[in-house]
Amino acid sequence: MRISQQIFPRPVLLVVSVDGRGRENIMPASFVMPVSFSPKYVAIAIAPERQTFSNLKEVGEFTANVATLEMLDQVKVCGSYSGRDVDKFSMVMLTKVPSKKIRPPGIAESPITLECVIVHMELFGDHYLLVGKVVEEHVRRREFNPLLHYTGDYYMEARVLKS
Repeated sequence: MRISQQIFPRPVLLVVSVDGRGRENIMPASFVMPVSFSPKYVAIAIAPERQTFSNLKEVGEFTANVATLEMLDQVKVCGSYSGRDVDKFSMVMLTKVPSKKIRPPGIAESPITLECVIVHMELFGDHYLLVGKVVEEHVRRREFNPLLHYTGDYYMEARVLKS
């Protein structure tokens, strides 16, 4: 049984990175977590064979874009193709938003975009853990339905429980 089937659900981020030539890539990630309130840090785990990992090693910056239920189809497409072979922004018709402090763009359809600079990268088993310092944030809306990931091509939705 995979650990993703044991610890779930997890929020989905669309991680946008660029290579040294500025070519953009989008990767869905659910091995993610906040690390610090002040200053803000976010951690993501990425397999080293991913194009996003190559981009992050080369450039060291990314945007973390919160995915919503409405973005499910786009998340699935972004996770089904390699950024080495296709332009995912064009494939899924997501809108690029220029970042203020880093090179990778944000995604307009995402309610929250965090501009991050990598401050730590270390191998743990079959994934690298990358910690990014949030250098700018864009909150487009506060109320939304976040997309949650179970495992593989299985997703879930969140709902608030009344106390």
